[in-house]
Amino acid sequence: MTGTKRIYLSSPTLNGKEIGYIEEAFRENWIAPLGKNVDEFEKELAAYVGINYAAALCAGTAALHLAVKLAGVTPGDIVFSSSLTFAATCNPILYEKAKPVFIDAEPDTWNMSPEALHEAFQKYPQAKAVIVANLYGTPAKLDEISRICDEYGAVMIEDAAESLGSVYRGKQTGIYGKYGVFSFNGNKIITTSGGGMLVSNDEEGIKKARFWSTQSREPMRHYEHKEVGYNYRMSNIVAGIGRGQLQSLEEYKRKKQKIYNSYCKAFEKIEEIRMNPLNPGGEANNWLSCITLEKGSCIRPEDVMEKLESENIESRPIWKPMNLQPLYRECDFIQVESRNGVSVGEDIFNRGLCLPSDIKNTEDDMERIEEIIQEMF
Repeated sequence: MTGTKRIYLSSPTLNGKEIGYIEEAFRENWIAPLGKNVDEFEKELAAYVGINYAAALCAGTAALHLAVKLAGVTPGDIVFSSSLTFAATCNPILYEKAKPVFIDAEPDTWNMSPEALHEAFQKYPQAKAVIVANLYGTPAKLDEISRICDEYGAVMIEDAAESLGSVYRGKQTGIYGKYGVFSFNGNKIITTSGGGMLVSNDEEGIKKARFWSTQSREPMRHYEHKEVGYNYRMSNIVAGIGRGQLQSLEEYKRKKQKIYNSYCKAFEKIEEIRMNPLNPGGEANNWLSCITLEKGSCIRPEDVMEKLESENIESRPIWKPMNLQPLYRECDFIQVESRNGVSVGEDIFNRGLCLPSDIKNTEDDMERIEEIIQEMF
């Protein structure tokens, strides 16, 4: 392995355009939070996804937290959440001392099952909100989920942290719910090193989010506070990185899609391997390309990950479902079907892994990864 080039799962890719916005912020001494870059990044991101208002925040998790607050969630309220997701999707439910109920995935897209969500509302018709994640950049069945939320009067929050640039039925993800959330963490399709965005057509809601995110300071000469606030605002430097990155989003998406298609072609004749499914009603950004290994295969996901690591290649397990996490094991979990004797989400976790999806991968890098895996089968 010594001297072998390291291949990453999904590392940041800078395009050089970021530095101009950063230098401008330095020249104007707008280093601290707020400033031109923050204002413009909000406008540019909102225009890209096709929504009216946006609030730039320090993290996608902060955006999710404020979305939960804007949804009116209070202690003891029921909030439904995707189970097959990263913990940031549902942790804000606990921030507000509400009760998470987890919804199983469906095999078509690996996202929240509309059928299971409907069952959940049958059991908990009083649920206040639904947080649905677009896993690995593949859109959930957002129109169906939105209709169910409307039927029961629940607020839909779309966790599009992984799906910026993905499209579903002609619309960008992140704008199907009343509130949408994006992440610019270091491994996302575009990055600001850290940061997130809350988007909505609810103008008053976004104004309230900005207020909360700046410590709920009242508009007075002295420091006056009537509500609990948070230090959640994005800095002007970070926003400058985002403005530069946003200009390359479509290019980066095409490269991610090329990676996914390369894996599809490489593994099409290996019966034990299945690529993560895409939603035929939309276009995924293919943030991460994933595979599952068919039940009965003598090769385990751990075997593939260990072999890749021995060759200096990074890969990762599928997200461990939230209903299996020690923190959330006492929470209710709604499923309507099983796979291989377990829930759909647990089955995907048991049999799956995330493959290197770095847009800096060359054709030689892709051939190297694919040949290593092909030789195992």
